[in-house]
Amino acid sequence: MQTSLFKITSLNSLSVVLKIGIGLITSKIIAIFVGPSGMALIGNLRNFLTSLESISTLGFQNGIVKYAAENEKKQPELQKIITTVFITLAATAVLLGIILFFTASYWNTRIFGSNTEYLLVFKVLALALPCYAVSIFFVALINGLGKFKKVIWINIIGNTIGLLVSLFMILQYQTIGALLAIVIAPALLFFVTFYLVQKEIPFFQIIKLNCFDFKILKNLSSYSIMALVSSVLGPFVFLAVRNHLIQNLGIEQAGYWETMTRISSYYLLFISTILTVYFLPKLSKASTNKETKSIFWQFYKFIVPVFILGLIVLYFIRFFVVELLFTKEFLPVTDLFFWQFLGDIFKVCALILGYQFFAKKMTLAFILAELYSLFVFYAASVYYTQIFQIEGVVLAYAFQNLTYFILLAIYFRKSLF
Repeated sequence: MQTSLFKITSLNSLSVVLKIGIGLITSKIIAIFVGPSGMALIGNLRNFLTSLESISTLGFQNGIVKYAAENEKKQPELQKIITTVFITLAATAVLLGIILFFTASYWNTRIFGSNTEYLLVFKVLALALPCYAVSIFFVALINGLGKFKKVIWINIIGNTIGLLVSLFMILQYQTIGALLAIVIAPALLFFVTFYLVQKEIPFFQIIKLNCFDFKILKNLSSYSIMALVSSVLGPFVFLAVRNHLIQNLGIEQAGYWETMTRISSYYLLFISTILTVYFLPKLSKASTNKETKSIFWQFYKFIVPVFILGLIVLYFIRFFVVELLFTKEFLPVTDLFFWQFLGDIFKVCALILGYQFFAKKMTLAFILAELYSLFVFYAASVYYTQIFQIEGVVLAYAFQNLTYFILLAIYFRKSLF
């Protein structure tokens, strides 16, 4: 058991390191061939894609994992789950794809401004969306069936496909190539996930219309609410903030913020992985405040200090890091490091508390806290950028995460102190 866990953990660590490495290579290519303005457009498309992904999968991923795991040995129940979810998600994705295809011009203006040069991106995304949604369903299903190694290999293959597609498309078509790569790469993963699912279960023999069960959708709906609030509203708020920056400070300034956000996302990946793999299961099992308190403080004593130390080192070598990962054109990003790092420290401190919402299924409390956090970030960004220009957005990020951490610390005070 321990050997198996060690192998899975090691493979997962390899997957995370590979994802970061590929992300850094892609960022360098984008920096050279597309520049800060292209970086801002890529950020907008990524936010839109995250929201669209969540809507097309109805936020079912965690629920699929849970119910597939519980019914792995119960063939009739598993057949009902697979049939119901597959038909629902495929129909939802096709419908969304059709709507997106015929409203491509509207979304082009909303995401990229009045430049109609990128209409093709939304038409390709519309055609690729069903493959994308079904691929996410397959990954959740494989995860639920306990095939963790296969899930990790899917991540590794997906990141590699993303790198190769990005390399080819950016070198050939620059900005529009980078945007198309973001859309095309996840859809190509469908063929990998379908092959792996077919090896586990005879997929097309399982799908039968008479196995469709509305009760399963009702059970899954409670899982989708929290997922949809954070993964739909969150990216749209980021999109609104970036568009505010483009309109008021210029597209290059917005590109600098997107670059800072990218750097931040790489090192935060380690924290989110540790939280998901190690701390979330422990919080889910904790039955008393004493047990929960012990888990919280284990995180604050061992993980947070190492994280802060890493950020201090990164701050002092920030000029070298920006030139290494991007180009000299991106050096203004170094002015954003201090407030971004401070915001990330508060964010990491709040993350462990926020995971308690998921561990104990506190749906209403989570939604209210999330809405508060997003409102504060947007309002503070608009206000602070008027005074401090581009630094205002990272100052707003730090302020948002500080107040969110204080709010959660008060809410979970019995478990924390």
